[in-house]
Amino acid sequence: MVGAAPIIAIDPLPSARERALLFGADAALDPLAPGFAEAVREATAGRGLDVAFDFAGVGAARAQAASVLGPFGSLVLAGLTPEPVTIADSIGFCFNVNQVRGHYGSEPEHVEQLVGLASAGRIALAPSITAHVPLAEAADAVARLEKKVGDPIRLVLTP
Repeated sequence: MVGAAPIIAIDPLPSARERALLFGADAALDPLAPGFAEAVREATAGRGLDVAFDFAGVGAARAQAASVLGPFGSLVLAGLTPEPVTIADSIGFCFNVNQVRGHYGSEPEHVEQLVGLASAGRIALAPSITAHVPLAEAADAVARLEKKVGDPIRLVLTP
């Protein structure tokens, strides 16, 4: 909706890639596939990624994302981890004027924007909710997400 194209989802789980396509991604790639970097180049007409978002907080995912950035591309770190950020090819990273940026959550006005978009029917949030879970089962819900029990997307805690 803000002009990003193509949107490429990257996930090792086939079910997550299928979901991403249903939710509007233009392509969905397996990061473990032997031709991954070539598939990214193909999907971006040889340019590489303008922006890569790391939601996993996994060093290997970050390194792989950094390796497929295009010129002036940014790696946005949203997945939290105590692991240090490393850039394997700093010469290429600097030559391409790439950036690493951090992102933590959202601003209060973003919640209002989301509510407005959902109210206007521009986005549907319900398909991304796997289950509603009582607050008393919060620890179990976190474990389900962490271990991917039942292939969850989002669990909503209810009072």
